[in-house]
Amino acid sequence: MKHRFAVVTGVAAATIAGSIALTMPLGNAATSSAPAAPESASAADPVPTAVAESRAATSASALVAKDPKRFFAGSHEKLVKRQVVSQHGLQYVAYTRTYQGLPVEGGDAVVVTDAKGAVLDNYVAQQQALSVGTTAKIPATTAVRTARKQLAKVTSADPGTLKVVAQEAGVLAYEVVVSGSKRVESRLVPSVLHVFVDATTGKVMNELTRDDVVDATGHGAYYGDVTINTQNSGGQFVMRDTTRPGLACGPQSGQPFSSTTDAWGTGSATDLVTGCVDAMYTVSKEWDMLREWLGRNGIDGNGKAFPVRMGLQDVNAFWNGSRVEIGHSSDNRRLLTTMDVLGHEFGHAINQFTPGGSSAGNEAGGMNESTGDIFGALTEFFADDPKDKPDYTVGELANLTGNGPIRNMADPSKVGDPNCFSSAIPNTEVHAAAGPQNHWFYLLAEGSRPTDGQPTSPTCNNSTVTGIGIEKAGQIYMATLNRKTSGWTHAKARAASVAAAAQLFGNGTECATVKAAWTAVSVPAGGSEPACTGTGPTTAPTTRPTTAPTTAPTTRPTTTPTTAAPTTAAPTTAPTGSPTGDCQAGFTQHDSGAVAAGATAVTSTFTATAGRHTACLAGPSGADFDLYLDKFVNGRWTNVAKATGETARENLAYTGTAGSYRYRIVSFAGAGNAVLGWNTPTGG
Repeated sequence: MKHRFAVVTGVAAATIAGSIALTMPLGNAATSSAPAAPESASAADPVPTAVAESRAATSASALVAKDPKRFFAGSHEKLVKRQVVSQHGLQYVAYTRTYQGLPVEGGDAVVVTDAKGAVLDNYVAQQQALSVGTTAKIPATTAVRTARKQLAKVTSADPGTLKVVAQEAGVLAYEVVVSGSKRVESRLVPSVLHVFVDATTGKVMNELTRDDVVDATGHGAYYGDVTINTQNSGGQFVMRDTTRPGLACGPQSGQPFSSTTDAWGTGSATDLVTGCVDAMYTVSKEWDMLREWLGRNGIDGNGKAFPVRMGLQDVNAFWNGSRVEIGHSSDNRRLLTTMDVLGHEFGHAINQFTPGGSSAGNEAGGMNESTGDIFGALTEFFADDPKDKPDYTVGELANLTGNGPIRNMADPSKVGDPNCFSSAIPNTEVHAAAGPQNHWFYLLAEGSRPTDGQPTSPTCNNSTVTGIGIEKAGQIYMATLNRKTSGWTHAKARAASVAAAAQLFGNGTECATVKAAWTAVSVPAGGSEPACTGTGPTTAPTTRPTTAPTTAPTTRPTTTPTTAAPTTAAPTTAPTGSPTGDCQAGFTQHDSGAVAAGATAVTSTFTATAGRHTACLAGPSGADFDLYLDKFVNGRWTNVAKATGETARENLAYTGTAGSYRYRIVSFAGAGNAVLGWNTPTGG
């Protein structure tokens, strides 16, 4: 039965016949019926958002100007404020970077403040100051031709943008966005590919290539008669939600559906208009969840959503960087328009429109897929629709290939995905690589032995975790994404989420549970995590340590991968000669030589057994040299420890596993002779 409601101020609130009213078990209630705000959001005298954002921007700008070394901002680099986002009493100031006027890929940063403008944290994707030429050796037209070859079918390609890639001292490259189709398992699927072509060699930088089309399939449970917002335009009703700007739904032509009446849908699971009813209803629930639970203003964080298109002739649904495309089930009897599908796809949009955007690589890609699953679950629990039981599985009702759900957050292994993080994850297909973070979120929200009817969840270390509820878990995860930088990894997500929990809820139960859940999925702690043993809010140091060696990578590997471990490294400026002077006593290996201003010097590769590395660097007075220890992992050099103080004297210690290593000496400022002494775990 269809119903028509009166139009109020140009927006029609219409009750619609949804796709199909399936008989389903009664669902769980959401974790809490009246969500409580985090402690930091309940101050007696709340600061107006505009005031808090202004204070945050001022404090962040002052920090960047006063302490450029903290952001590895050399003399030719400029940090550019992109946006300020306020959520639950915290402000996130996002920056991009330029180098000699060129945009820098991987140069982004985030500064976190409280409502008074006090700096709590900062996150920097880049690892060292840049020093690279800006004159390309190949023309943009050559880069475009190379980029077009990366797709099976090309419909369009932009002219290419010259950028500096933040890999060590920098790589000059063209970014070319190519649209069309790629071949996957003998079929063509849509693709919007960002291809980076080295402007010196003309080679594709495969580790940076990313696709805006994020594939994911889902199920077709439907919601019956629901209320959605539509637009009344001169007596013509349009499927556009003016209360949620950008949200509209229509066919592949791109125009939203319109009608002379405000009654929509036939109730058929294959009818495109009916599919749009489900989509508009679902996205409105996700929008409301973001506002009421997570404190986010719209899908993009700035009060906007994105359109949905029906009629994709594929067993798939995807986000393409600017809209969501919806296909059908494998038996072609249902459109994929339910909460865990739409919530997942718009979760990709949320990931894209938080600092750092969407990163390339399977580890970041898997975390992007997990982000979609997390927002799908959050939307289901917030809506608590009796026709779609809130759960932590994806695709359970569509049974797309006859095998039930395609992902299981409580126990990813039930569908063949890994429960635990390991060194294999960066080489794991992205949907499977979602497993560890999905598992972490489930343990954080529900625990290993829930008491609310959700399934038990195994842990990788046989520990027991008690959940904090999905609403709080969602708030912590949203605050984690607001700290994201390019090159996102599980290690970085752990560090950001622990800091987020401590600043939102204090360093007590919530913070401790975040840590316990990460440990339970085999993501180890890095350096300087809060103890999470006290009560009340905590804040991170606002000053940069003079020497800060780390025991885990703080950024994703930034050097171009090779196919086999090298026997020697190719230095930008090689230390040479017999060492004399400082950093000699107590060290069995030495190197020395001149390091030019802004240059990088690299030692030869050496092999070490498991154990403790120690190193000492001494440079000229008045210079600022930094020391990095890299390990060759999964075909690329990965930074595992660093000492980045404000002088040319650095000391570093690191306990690691067996493998191939090298040291890098980087001149942040100044030039002169550098002397390096180090011990390997073998002592030789």
